[in-house]
Amino acid sequence: MCVLSQRALLVGRRLGWAVPGSQSCCKLGSRGVSHLSKAMRLVQFKAKGSAVAPRIGLEEKEGGNVIDLNAFDPSLPKTMRGFLEEGDAAFAIAKRAQESGQHVLPRAEVSLLAPITNPDKVICVGMNYVDHCLEQNVKIPKEPIIFSKFPSSIVGPYDEIILPAESNKVDWEVELAFVIGKKGKHIQEPDAMSHVAGFTVAHDVSARDWQTEKNGKQWLLGKTFDTFCPLGPALVTKNSVSDPHNLGIRCKVNGELVQNSSTNQMIFKTEALIAWVSKFVTLYPGDIFLTGTPPGVGFFRKPPVFLKRGDEVQCEIDELGTIRNKVA
Repeated sequence: MCVLSQRALLVGRRLGWAVPGSQSCCKLGSRGVSHLSKAMRLVQFKAKGSAVAPRIGLEEKEGGNVIDLNAFDPSLPKTMRGFLEEGDAAFAIAKRAQESGQHVLPRAEVSLLAPITNPDKVICVGMNYVDHCLEQNVKIPKEPIIFSKFPSSIVGPYDEIILPAESNKVDWEVELAFVIGKKGKHIQEPDAMSHVAGFTVAHDVSARDWQTEKNGKQWLLGKTFDTFCPLGPALVTKNSVSDPHNLGIRCKVNGELVQNSSTNQMIFKTEALIAWVSKFVTLYPGDIFLTGTPPGVGFFRKPPVFLKRGDEVQCEIDELGTIRNKVA
């Protein structure tokens, strides 16, 4: 039996759980995020005023105190990607920490980072809301439109968005994001959700001039400037979300509601996106999918409106939380 199986079984027995798949967990890609991961808001954080490296925690509620998982069990990885790579064993320990009431840090003493800061991939989906297609008067895609951001674009839920000198047409896009929890390739739709760790709020900041006018109209450069992917505030495990495809999704700029829709407008849902993308690439724990934006972006307003220094963008999704980012 592999070390991870022994650890999962030991923790599971202490909690009175039967941990399935103990003999198969050493097989490639078979470690998963299962029923062990329920009612959790996983975060990466730093203690304020401390030089200590980032740590993994559990937010007791949105905006609430944080349970320090690394203090509860120092053997746990200190990055979310490492945590997810350990699969059910790590989630079992997190559940035990959640129930213990120990190692709770007051919220005022911590700063939240992005839930994932070093993914192998940030996979993005364009034109994935029916109402956003109608806004542009374009046909609904028959296949997912896939592009990417570089991981270096990721910032935390309350970090600044830096306007690049190279663009004067920077726009907002609130998006539902999901994070892969189990490695896989050629994943079928009925099995796709077993590869999802959870959901979070994303802001797909976009330089429209680079996206639509320059560089051959390829999307990548316009989407991947530094700070162009705020994430957070937490990675909400999938069993904590009532229905990821029926959540209110909103964006406010300086308090004005500019996007207001529902994830039920998504053309390609989570399962379809995983099945499609995994035809081409292997998905790894920590990989992030941004699933598209609803109508109301600045680019399609008449006249167009773009972000400027001093603006504050607030992106929120029901059950997941709110991120707020100043523009600098």
